[in-house]
Amino acid sequence: MKRFMLLIIALWKQRFKLYFFAALIGAMTGLFIFRPLYDFIFFYDVEADIQAQFGAAIQYSYTQLSQSLQGQTPEKSTLFAQIGLVFGLVIACIYELLHHRLQRIDRLSSELSTNIHALIAQGENDALEFKSSYRWDIEQERVNRNLESVILKTLSGFLNSSRGGTLLIGVADNGECLGLEKDYQTLKRQDQDGFEQSIMTAIASNLGADLSQFVKVLFHVVKDDKHICRLIVLASPRPVFLNQNKTPKFYLRTGGGTRDLNIQEAVEFISHRWHR
Repeated sequence: MKRFMLLIIALWKQRFKLYFFAALIGAMTGLFIFRPLYDFIFFYDVEADIQAQFGAAIQYSYTQLSQSLQGQTPEKSTLFAQIGLVFGLVIACIYELLHHRLQRIDRLSSELSTNIHALIAQGENDALEFKSSYRWDIEQERVNRNLESVILKTLSGFLNSSRGGTLLIGVADNGECLGLEKDYQTLKRQDQDGFEQSIMTAIASNLGADLSQFVKVLFHVVKDDKHICRLIVLASPRPVFLNQNKTPKFYLRTGGGTRDLNIQEAVEFISHRWHR
C-alpha cells in the first residue's frame, strides 16, 4: 500500500504542476489582458465620440492598470484575476482532453492500416506480443484461469507505455495461428461477443473500468477458418496498476517482454511518462 501511495503522489505532483501554472498564467491573463480590455470597452460606452477618443481609451486603460498594480483597486483586481484563473483551468482541462483524444485517433489509424498477416510476420517486439490462448492451457489441455493474469499483465504494460501496443491472442510465439476455438468453449457465450465481453470485464475489474475505452477489440479469420483476437492498446492517460495477491504492481513493456518495475523505477518512470 505504501508503494501504491508513493506512485499516486508522484502522478499528482505532475498534474498539480500543469494546473498550477495554468491557474497562474490565467490569473495574469485576467489582470493584464481581461481587465485592460474591460476598461477600454467601458470607456467607449460612456463616450459619444468613439473615433476621437481611441487614444484616450488606451490611456484610461493604462491608468487603471497602473492603479491596480499599486494596490489602489484590490477588489476589482482580485475579481479579474479570479476570472482569468478559472479561464486558465478550463483551457488546461480542454488541452488534456483533446491531446489524449488526438493521440488515440492517430494510434488507431496507424494500427488499422496494418494487415493482420503483415503484423504477425513482424514477430514480437516492444509494441507487439503473441499469446497462444486466453484461458485454455494448451500444454495441460484444461482451463487455466491464471492465464488471464498473464493477459492482464501484458495489457497493463502496454497501457503504461507511451506508445501503447498490440496483443494478438490465438497466435503462438513463433507466429503460428492456433485460433480461439478452445477458448470459446470455456465461455458461457461461445463466440466472438462472449470472448470480447469476458476480456473487457476482466479489464474493468482488475485494471479499472475507465481503461476499457483504451483497449479496442478486433477479430480476424485466417487460414483454416481460425479466429484471432487483436487487442489494440492505447497509451493510458494515467498510471495503471494490476493487483496481484492484494498488492498493486506497476508493469511496463520493455523490449520483447513485460516486467514489474520496483518502487524507484516506477516513480521515476511515472514522473517522466505523465509529465505535464
